[in-house]
Amino acid sequence: MAQGERILYPCYFNAAYSRAEGRRVPRGLAVKAPALTDLERVARKLGLTFRAEEHHHPQHWIRHEGRIVVEWPGSKEALIKKIALKLEVKR
Repeated sequence: MAQGERILYPCYFNAAYSRAEGRRVPRGLAVKAPALTDLERVARKLGLTFRAEEHHHPQHWIRHEGRIVVEWPGSKEALIKKIALKLEVKR
């Protein structure tokens, strides 16, 4: 992973998960069953440079949800919140 790249998994935004299960946003910003394509759509809409990968979250190894790697100079938490705010349309 290069400098300034942040890895995001769909489980970070899943309303069905608890924080202990991998959700990284408040339940009010989480969505029901987010898919990798949802994260790609939002990243594209925000004009972010990213790539999708066929990796899984270590805690959810049985589910092959994939992940996106985003070029982002700021904090990972700021990126997660920015994407979560755009994902809310799907709720």
